Amino acid sequence: MGEILVGTCSWTDRTLIESDRFYPDWAHSAEARLRYYAIQFPIVEVDSSYYALPNEKTSGLWVERTGDNFIFDVKAFRLFTHHPTQHNALPRDIKEALPSQLKEKTNIYQRDMPAELLDELWKRFESGLLPLDSAGKLGVILLQFPPWFFPGDQQQEYILSCKERLPQYKIAIEFRHNSWVNEQNRERTLGFLRDNNLPYVCVDQPQGFKSSLPPIAEATSDIGLVRFHGRNTQMWEKKGATVTERFNYLYSEEELLEWVPQIKELASRTRQLHVLFNNCYEDSAVSNASQMRRMFD
Repeated sequence: MGEILVGTCSWTDRTLIESDRFYPDWAHSAEARLRYYAIQFPIVEVDSSYYALPNEKTSGLWVERTGDNFIFDVKAFRLFTHHPTQHNALPRDIKEALPSQLKEKTNIYQRDMPAELLDELWKRFESGLLPLDSAGKLGVILLQFPPWFFPGDQQQEYILSCKERLPQYKIAIEFRHNSWVNEQNRERTLGFLRDNNLPYVCVDQPQGFKSSLPPIAEATSDIGLVRFHGRNTQMWEKKGATVTERFNYLYSEEELLEWVPQIKELASRTRQLHVLFNNCYEDSAVSNASQMRRMFD
């Protein structure tokens, strides 16, 4: 049985802090909150790296504020996973070096970036995480692709190029269109990931949408991942819904118990299994993560 690490996908979520139901009165600073979180859970996912490149100074502080065995999974910068990226998400010198036609666009996509600037962004992302890696605290780099990233040879080649960009790190793949694991493509997708030692990210999420992946439990590498997005079907793809509204969901004990046999099975086939709650509205994620941890005590 591999090690099962249960945590959440954020420790700085605004609604979590404002709920005043998790952090004690003394945890008012960023340092105090991380120190407290790391006492409660053995792992966390860094979400801020999706919105801006991580830097070595901040990563070094994370190392100092957590115990020796604490693990950080890190979400890849949004440009790397074909998401639209606004200018203010880029470092100043990169913004200044953009071609004039890109400076005029509201959003920039990976396909539009000059190769040398894209190379530089990847290098900075990699170097920003070096303190975590050197301390043995870096888990996986999560590449969460958008719903318009469909299965195909070109897409598989791009995934492999991301792996080549970060040769010393472990990348994990989360799809957001069910065609990747439908009856026609499931074995091809899982075989591709397995052949390249890339973890498939299992998900629990609202069903009934084209973006909905079924809650299948598959291990394609020595590290496994399960991410719980909640089951807020009403808000999941509602036009204009905020991120907070989409993930506003508290799992019942019965819903969590549904996953216990599958998690045990995944743990039996992996060295380490990361179970992360992304229903980050108020204290829902930390409450459900605590419940899930007790199920494996």
